[in-house]
Amino acid sequence: MKRRDLLLATILVLAAACTTATVARKKTAIIPRSRRQQQLHPQAAAAGASSSSCDVYRGSWVVDESYPLYDAASCPFVRKEFDCRRMGRPDTLYLKYRWQPNPPSSLPRFDGVKLLNMWRGKKVMFVGDSLVVNQYESLLCMLHAAAPGARTNQSWASGENPSVTVRFEVRCDYGVTLVYFLSHYLVDLTNDTAGRTVLKLDGMDEARAWLGADVLVFGSWRWWWRKTWDYIQAGDNTVVQDMDRTQAFTKGLQTWARWVDANLAQTSTKVFFQGYSPDHLDSQQWGAPPGKTCIGETQPLNNAAAYHGQPNPQDAIVRRTLGAMAKPVHLLDITFMSQLRKDGHTTKYNGDSLGRDCTHWCVAGVPDTWNTVLYAALAGNS
Repeated sequence: MKRRDLLLATILVLAAACTTATVARKKTAIIPRSRRQQQLHPQAAAAGASSSSCDVYRGSWVVDESYPLYDAASCPFVRKEFDCRRMGRPDTLYLKYRWQPNPPSSLPRFDGVKLLNMWRGKKVMFVGDSLVVNQYESLLCMLHAAAPGARTNQSWASGENPSVTVRFEVRCDYGVTLVYFLSHYLVDLTNDTAGRTVLKLDGMDEARAWLGADVLVFGSWRWWWRKTWDYIQAGDNTVVQDMDRTQAFTKGLQTWARWVDANLAQTSTKVFFQGYSPDHLDSQQWGAPPGKTCIGETQPLNNAAAYHGQPNPQDAIVRRTLGAMAKPVHLLDITFMSQLRKDGHTTKYNGDSLGRDCTHWCVAGVPDTWNTVLYAALAGNS
């Protein structure tokens, strides 16, 4: 499959409604390095933590009748593949769960207006695969719910990276720009002079488009298991048809980390990395008889002991890489909370007649909590 066949880089520009009162800009709190290390290494931190330590990524899902945070039917940004209600999902309990961290931790309720004011005049960019799109479109819907009366304009651009731009126009303008940039591997996937697709493990030419962002959210893993290239190039002279995918991922992520340190370490840009989003293709992961998947599941698991899946090797690689970087990078450690949500996938309610999607998530749904954690980190409340 050629890069030109791998769909779109979607760019959305959001400038939402504001109140008649003048709202002052607020500076985003910077996460202390000591707290960042706890978030990057929660198990190690817990071993030596005091009783007052906090890990918002450990907890359980509780029913909250004030959820969901928005109605996807009123959101113009969610694609039908993620809009499970639009595609006929009849049950609604999956929309009612709120993530409750173990005490003494807590999460603030998402405040779209506060976040828009925090980001006034700033550029926020999501870079990665369709699971990053899942989070991105969820965030757009959460912000749109804060300014439901905004008028919108759309514009399209074609080329190597097709894009769509949407601007929210109202009396006052937050001037917030949100961008999704398609990058399955975070390193370059290019065509050589013979028309062959080459995955360059040391190539970061596409990263020029990421410069200038005030907030960057990255994510990559799933596509490393799909061979969309003819060759892999590592360095100037090493070209192979394939290699161990975990090794390739490690090399690519290290290249990305060096680029971040070289270009962003001395800037105020806040950098996040989306942790591993689990699938639910094997019912034995949650103690059910073999042969089933997430299809038909309507409730989450209620505790950590109920999940029997094995850790993904990406997790350790990401933690090790981020921990060695000069630039502080906040790991959105969404894995555990998402492992419990066997009920949250799009399954057959994604417009696909096969109905086997236990990888992507309904919107509204689980990605809203990923963005609540992102909001908490940006607001300095995590």
